[in-house]
Amino acid sequence: MRAPGVVHHGTRRRRAAFRRAVWSGAEVLVTVGVVLLLLVAHQLWWTNRQARHSAERKVQALEREWGTPDPEASGTSGVSGSDADATGAGKAGGAGGSGGGESAGRSAGRDSLSGAAADGGRQQPRWSQAYAVLGIPRLSLRVPVAEGVSKANVLNKGYVGHYKGTQQPGRPGNFALAGHRNTHGEPFRYLPRLRRGDTITVETKTAVYTYTVDRTLSQTSARDVGVIRPVPRSTVRPSYGYTRPGYYITLTTCTPEYTSRYRMAVWGKLTSMRPR
Repeated sequence: MRAPGVVHHGTRRRRAAFRRAVWSGAEVLVTVGVVLLLLVAHQLWWTNRQARHSAERKVQALEREWGTPDPEASGTSGVSGSDADATGAGKAGGAGGSGGGESAGRSAGRDSLSGAAADGGRQQPRWSQAYAVLGIPRLSLRVPVAEGVSKANVLNKGYVGHYKGTQQPGRPGNFALAGHRNTHGEPFRYLPRLRRGDTITVETKTAVYTYTVDRTLSQTSARDVGVIRPVPRSTVRPSYGYTRPGYYITLTTCTPEYTSRYRMAVWGKLTSMRPR
């Protein structure tokens, strides 16, 4: 008959220590998991909620500051008939091709757009100042435009930022903007949904400018500064862009979603303006 095994105190202590270590490790893993879930919830839900609320309030504040537009204001000054064809609003042209895009340079100086420079003489907006409202009907979007592309002071508030050194709305050249695609209000999340012919409005204190989407560059390098030059043209994919001066708008954001590795750009051309 075999004698029962003897369990020494040292063995029991080792087993107890092992159980404590396993339990402590499990607690740490659970805690880390909860913290990660909270961080994800903060980034994907809370920052969006806060930024959208901030952006909506700023849009309302700007509208109160500007006052209600007069519906009897003088009629729209813009491009119509042959002019619309010349700016590309009514003429097809692939990305990088000549077509209507090349004609934009010829029509940009016409008298029909001379009033579009009304805001150009006003004082330059202060850094991080919200001074315009960007509207994109297809995306049901109305968002403030602020000077600069600072994350902390502009983009993370849910605003769209104006690239320093690019033109102001309605001026000849390129009015270039940046916005988050994910988190912090994500105003440009659905930018890929824009199609040629969609309208983009930019409202300021004195005028409302309407641009028409013309071309899209679905992906390029984050360092492709050509897309925001006065005559926008990709330096990475030169077949995308323009070759002649005009009145352009550029919307840029990160791509693919939830990354910042690449950029996409949507270009449009000024087709009309009206005073507020």
